[in-house]
Amino acid sequence: MTLSTRSLAPLILVGLMGLSQTALANCDDPPAPRVNWTGCEKQGVDLTGADLRNAIMRNIRLDGADLSGALLAGAELSFANLQGAKLVRARMNDARLISTNLQQADMSHALLDNTAFDRAQLQGAKLVGASLRQANLYQARLDGADLSEANLEKAQLRQAVLDGAQLGGANLSEADLLNASLDSANLRAAKLFRARLEGTKLHFADLRDTDLQRANLVNAELFETRFEGSTLGGATWVDRRRCGMNSGDSCD
Repeated sequence: MTLSTRSLAPLILVGLMGLSQTALANCDDPPAPRVNWTGCEKQGVDLTGADLRNAIMRNIRLDGADLSGALLAGAELSFANLQGAKLVRARMNDARLISTNLQQADMSHALLDNTAFDRAQLQGAKLVGASLRQANLYQARLDGADLSEANLEKAQLRQAVLDGAQLGGANLSEADLLNASLDSANLRAAKLFRARLEGTKLHFADLRDTDLQRANLVNAELFETRFEGSTLGGATWVDRRRCGMNSGDSCD
């Protein structure tokens, strides 16, 4: 079939638009909102307090960079390398970090609400006191990460790996941990009110003094899991029993 000039025009326009977006990437541009640094090499750069709101930085190399206090709201950082980067108190709400390498990165007290971390690598990352309300961490790797006192209210953590993670005092109220792995994780004094823990692996996990009221633990995998001092009022137990509203650390 032969395409007419008129029918080819939209395809040509789309191709030109794609080329123009690639051409816009200029690694020498100074940090600014909406800057396009796609695929740029900026390892170890000092971007402390930089305003990079809505910046386009897919596939960028920022490993070892200092972005402490940077404004990164709405930024596109998917497939980027931020290994070992410093993002303390950075404002990264509504950003996209899909499949991004954040291993050993320091995001302590960062604002990460509604941020997409799907399949991101966060092994050994530091997220102490960070705000991750309604963040999406589907299939993210958080092995050994420190999320002490972090706010993960209503966060999506389906199939995430948090083996050995530190979640002491974290707020996981209404978080979705369906089929997640929390083997040997420290959840002491965490808040798991109405959390979804169906099919979650909790082997050797520490859930002492946690608030598990109305949480769903159907088919959760428990082995040497500690519940001393926890509250299970109204929770749905592993075998689908509904715990009494006054249940303490055992499902009565």
